[in-house]
Amino acid sequence: MLDAVVKRILQARVYDVAVETPLEPARLLSKRLRHTVLMKREDLQPVLSFKCRGAYNAIAHLSASELERGVICASAGNHAQGVALAARTLGIKGVIVMPQTTPDIKVNAVRNLGGQVVLHGDSYDDAYAHARELMDEKGYAFIHPFDDPLVIAGQGTVALEILRQHRGDIDAVFIPVGGGGLLAGMAAYIKYVRPSVKVIAVEAEDSACFAAAFKAGRRVVLPSVGLFADGVAVKQIGKHTFDIARHCVDEVITCSTDEICAAIKDIYDENRSICEPSGALSLAGLKKYAEARDSRGETLVAINSGANMNFDRLRHIAERTELGERREAVFAVTIPEQPGAFKAFCQAIGKRNVTEFNYRYSDSQAAHVFVGIALGGGASERQSVQDGLLRKGYAVVDLSDDEMAKLHGRHLVGGHAGLADERLFRFEFPERPGALMAFLTQLGTQWNISLFHYRNHGAAYGRVLVGLQLGERTLPELRASLDAVGYPYIDESRNPAYHLFLR
Repeated sequence: MLDAVVKRILQARVYDVAVETPLEPARLLSKRLRHTVLMKREDLQPVLSFKCRGAYNAIAHLSASELERGVICASAGNHAQGVALAARTLGIKGVIVMPQTTPDIKVNAVRNLGGQVVLHGDSYDDAYAHARELMDEKGYAFIHPFDDPLVIAGQGTVALEILRQHRGDIDAVFIPVGGGGLLAGMAAYIKYVRPSVKVIAVEAEDSACFAAAFKAGRRVVLPSVGLFADGVAVKQIGKHTFDIARHCVDEVITCSTDEICAAIKDIYDENRSICEPSGALSLAGLKKYAEARDSRGETLVAINSGANMNFDRLRHIAERTELGERREAVFAVTIPEQPGAFKAFCQAIGKRNVTEFNYRYSDSQAAHVFVGIALGGGASERQSVQDGLLRKGYAVVDLSDDEMAKLHGRHLVGGHAGLADERLFRFEFPERPGALMAFLTQLGTQWNISLFHYRNHGAAYGRVLVGLQLGERTLPELRASLDAVGYPYIDESRNPAYHLFLR
């Protein structure tokens, strides 16, 4: 099987649009991790990601009659730009179907490359179905973002370059995974040419479709995926890609949103490039791997796979970076409601820097404060801070891994309502005009909204926190109404931050 894949990689046509990107040392990280860290700079491609390789290779192998009819794809991200660039380079028609929720920066980038953009639906699945309809109607050739042997071969040229650029030993290569095109192509080539090199797949922990398939020994469909690393937000890995990757991958690592944010900052510190979340995923996995091992002096390679970052997302990323590096922890701490209590609390913390302190009067007995504390020693120091406060008699809840507290709670501290029949839900709304009205219309007038918090994060979906009162109705009735809305949600009614600061 690998013979055929590697042959296609060696015959791939990519350099009409792609460039051979450098393999650069990450000097700051190498010193910190005590390994040699190398970064493959696919963020320097003409479309700022590796996707132009596979797209062009697939299109360049079409017949003359297929090229004359044109090509179509469904994509909200980098594949769209790769197809548009390939179509322009070959002088053919390129139709790109994108969800209506796609950020303007990505829509405009495709149009600037000559792609004919069709906006349809609220999700990739909607766009994909419409692209297939147009393919049947117009006779376009469909260019799949990952599950195509020629796309896989084009992406595999990244590995070909790495092994040519670094002739010395390589201990492990970390490859980001969405649908698996880059993973399958690179893993096949690496294991064929230098089988001693470890191939480690890296996924966002809330969209780990390959990890689930790798464990099960077959492809599985995730019920939902997180959207922060939208470039790898895929519910099911491809058939062709899984058939290859399952035999060539040594290990799978999953990373949290905070760990990805920290990797984005690391890349910026190294070379002043701002990678998108999926573009920094590989480095996040490399760091997690290195920090969990006792060995030193290995040569580790990360793929900076893309830099199509919406500027509006930087605020959210900056907020989460310190948590991702474990240089900050956030706690809910209960202190006495009396003069001098805050000063005594600060003395209990010692000389550590307080990065955030949120509080509003609640009652005359106890005060619940949301506090951020700067750390220097990682997870062990975080535990030490908590243990020290507990020994001094404070009630402490660690919120450092609580998504609701970090996304919403810290901005709402002090809003106690005392509503016994309130239930709290965290939603993902499509980021488009009318999304809120559609939510309210579907929900109807039988439920009173008691809390609403939304912040734009520059992504295709907005994060929304909603409080709803049951009144005379039951919780199953409320859940049925929310299910009918159709937006993904999580019940946060038992969240400790909610009970301490909002309930």
